Amino acid sequence: MSKQTVMVLLAASMVTVTACSGTSGGPSATGSTEANSQPAVAADPFGKYEKPVTLNIAYSVDPSFKSSKGETPENNVWNKAIKESLNIDLKIAWQVAKTNFDQKMNLAIASNDLPDAMVVNQVQLNQMVKAGEIEDLTDAYNKYASPAVKRIVESTDGLAKSQVTFDGKIMAVPSVTAEDFSWLWIRKDWLDKLGLQPPKTMEDLENVAKAFVEQDPDGNGKADTIGLAAGTGLYNDFTQGPPNFDFTAIFSAYNAYPGFWVKGADGKPVYGSTMPEAKKALAKLRDMYAKGLIDKEIGIRKTPEEVVISGKAGMFFCGFYGGYWPLPSAWQNDPKANWQAYALPLGENGKYNVMTTNPSNTFLVVRKGYANPEAPIKINNFYLRDESKYGNEFMLIRNFFAPLDEIGFEMKAAKEVLAGAKKPEDYADNTEYKLLKNTLETIKNTKLQPYDNMDIQYWNMADKDFMRSYSLFVGGRNHFDPNVNKIKSLSYTRTQTMENKWTNLLKLEKESFLKIIMGSAPLDSFDQFVKDWQKQGGDQVTKEIEQTMK
Repeated sequence: MSKQTVMVLLAASMVTVTACSGTSGGPSATGSTEANSQPAVAADPFGKYEKPVTLNIAYSVDPSFKSSKGETPENNVWNKAIKESLNIDLKIAWQVAKTNFDQKMNLAIASNDLPDAMVVNQVQLNQMVKAGEIEDLTDAYNKYASPAVKRIVESTDGLAKSQVTFDGKIMAVPSVTAEDFSWLWIRKDWLDKLGLQPPKTMEDLENVAKAFVEQDPDGNGKADTIGLAAGTGLYNDFTQGPPNFDFTAIFSAYNAYPGFWVKGADGKPVYGSTMPEAKKALAKLRDMYAKGLIDKEIGIRKTPEEVVISGKAGMFFCGFYGGYWPLPSAWQNDPKANWQAYALPLGENGKYNVMTTNPSNTFLVVRKGYANPEAPIKINNFYLRDESKYGNEFMLIRNFFAPLDEIGFEMKAAKEVLAGAKKPEDYADNTEYKLLKNTLETIKNTKLQPYDNMDIQYWNMADKDFMRSYSLFVGGRNHFDPNVNKIKSLSYTRTQTMENKWTNLLKLEKESFLKIIMGSAPLDSFDQFVKDWQKQGGDQVTKEIEQTMK
């Protein structure tokens, strides 16, 4: 199963963004609907318009994406359902590859030739507000956002709404993604074969990786196994959630929080990537790579997950959704591969330090002058309510909504149903948890007894809901680990200087770190990186971050 296909499935629970469905974007100004202006029925979040409303949308396509149902962006179950239920006609005005979508949207913003509604990032939102290009959505949100959407937005304790409020006006509807972190997924069957335990410390992690490399855990008589699979994402930052195959947990074990704003010795904000703790973590990663404990082809391998899929790697870091991706493809090659997830390794403080990222990364906005600004809000109400009914392909103007606690809440509820303490109908009012009803009704088909044993042999892998249930129980259980220690960034704000310089600063940072890890640059080059980062705009960004906190 390809990463793109699994991300389509994963869109239901994550996080993660428009790539999950292979679509994104919003309507185009072409064919605007001022002439169709009409009130929705009684401010009903799901009210059907008396006359058709046209919403022309832009479409971002992943070239490798193929519909599981043979549908197209123009002809699919969602467009038909939206027309039937809301009397809104979704039209595609322009279409580009996903990788070119931001560029196309930036050009549209610069020329003020905007879609009727669109899903944008924070920098684009700020630009559009300054240019006066988008509608004030205060009334539309207050009147037409469904109760479930509002509960989700409010679950962030004001953080999500603060990012879309300008001069007291709600200028966009913020996305909210379920809180998740990077967990250690490990071949427990390999641990059992070699008589090892899950690695509690960094020293343990090194020892397990060394055993996986040297002791032939796959039993083929060849020295071809990898301790820790890894990609080039390295770690999450304050703008987005954890990447796949990252080193976030290793940095955190050394109290290093690259990509986050942390408090310096003087109490002022400091960028975590420039602190001594980050250098200490890089020294450890560099040493592990030199010893062959980390995939030697990091930065070269086209897709880091291929060594997991092929059965050659014993560990990788990933969010709760490992059971969605990449493990289904790995199980096709070896159904007995017993992948389990842990909140490990622990840091020097005996805690599993996790970086709590911004829950809102995308924002639903409406072009100024569009006659029915509530229309895309109502469509998103509909998406949230009926996702379990229609699936998550071709949700063309989708902004993601999931309560922060969705993963843990759903896992705990499913556990209670298995134990007989609750029934599925006991959770009928929790509609913001969009897949909860289906999970509770099917969990006994998916999880085999004993219910408290999560090893792969106690699952019905043939069940259609296996991937989600396995992800929830094996990955999601870590949300309740008592050692989890949540670390917040001092700020999640995109400042003015970031709009022009942050892309280059991130490039400098990631390239410098990767070179140090792979040994193509000395460890002390970290000090030069800090100086270069400061000179190339980092100092100015830091000053702006400090101002936002006053």
